[in-house]
Amino acid sequence: MRQSHKLPLVGLLLFSLISSQLCKICEVNEENVFRLNPLLSTMINSKYISGTQTANVLLSLKLVGVQNQALIQRLVQQLKDNVERKVSNLSSGQLALIIMALGACHTPDETIIYDYHLIRHLENKFAVEIVHMETHNGNPLTNYYQLSLDVLALCLFNGSYSTAKVAEYFTPKNKNYYFGGDFSVDTGAMAILALTCVKRNLVDGKIKTDTEDLRSISNHIELLVKKILSEKKKNGLIGNTFSTGEAMQALFVSSDYYQESDWDCQQTLETVLKKISQGAFSIPTAAAQILPALMGKTYLNVKNAYCANVLGNFSVSTQAPVTVTPPNSHSNILVHYSVRINKTYSINVTVPNGSVFLDVMEEAQKMNKTLYSFTMEESSWGPYITSVQGLRANSNDRTYWELLSGGKPLSQGVGSYVVHDGENLEVRWSKY
Repeated sequence: MRQSHKLPLVGLLLFSLISSQLCKICEVNEENVFRLNPLLSTMINSKYISGTQTANVLLSLKLVGVQNQALIQRLVQQLKDNVERKVSNLSSGQLALIIMALGACHTPDETIIYDYHLIRHLENKFAVEIVHMETHNGNPLTNYYQLSLDVLALCLFNGSYSTAKVAEYFTPKNKNYYFGGDFSVDTGAMAILALTCVKRNLVDGKIKTDTEDLRSISNHIELLVKKILSEKKKNGLIGNTFSTGEAMQALFVSSDYYQESDWDCQQTLETVLKKISQGAFSIPTAAAQILPALMGKTYLNVKNAYCANVLGNFSVSTQAPVTVTPPNSHSNILVHYSVRINKTYSINVTVPNGSVFLDVMEEAQKMNKTLYSFTMEESSWGPYITSVQGLRANSNDRTYWELLSGGKPLSQGVGSYVVHDGENLEVRWSKY
């Protein structure tokens, strides 16, 4: 269904579903904008590994209006090269993110989207995701975070999608919002952004639907907001450090669904600024995802005619981002590493102080390739584990390799979590 037909809005039901669309936003003030320096330094000084990571950074810099044309054009060229080489190999969510990055703020870069027919490619990829869900017990080819990106990009750039399917599949009861039994805050947040965009188009009459779809979508937003607010921590973070930025965006655009007393935005803001000073956002994607919210921006601002330089005269530093100094000062540390499938295989591993989880896995593989062999792939968040002992993660079976320390799941990736002396590390075959 091409979204080009207008629908007159009639009836009290539809009127009751029309949101005021006012946003509750808190943002870094001018006196504190210097505290964002590590985020900008991380994004600008890092070497980008993949098109997705480049897209995250470009989208973030555009939204906050960073005025560095040489940098912007370098990132745009990387995305263009990525599209030219392998658009068919991109996942649906990767392509959606690239479209939003290229199309943000109505710059000349937007023409790349249409020159390479990227909207049509995304429509086809999203349709394949839906078919896969219908034939594989509700499991998408990718995940619901990527599906939410798909819907958001198609909504923002007038692509075709079925609002009935969105209303059907994006119910908060869907298992795909959960990972390891826990609600995924960033997935829920991205879904809120996508559903809010769809709802606004329905209310504005830009696309056809019946009132039942609109009612369902509005109810989905309300329930997802409640779930996200239930994940607030005492220090103001929502979910974990890395999901908080997108949760903030979601709450900015959905303030009609909660009371002001339900969320202390200023507390969240201050805690995030403290985390920045501690070096928490040392990966470009992490820095890119938190920055827009800190400046009061959301991905729904992508189609703004002009993205103002909200950083004012702030000077982007080229200094290296702040990093956390490992607590142990010795040259080497000893950790206990385990692989758990049906049984547990354990080994003691010595690595240099300051090593990450991946270093431990590599050292264990050198010591015993049969028990500790593994494969990995690069993503926008760095490397992730795809198989151990030849057992490969499978989205159809909802299986993955979970990283744990002391029996507790880690919120950081295998390439970024710094291990400590005496730590008990584990990779566990799990289902989500």
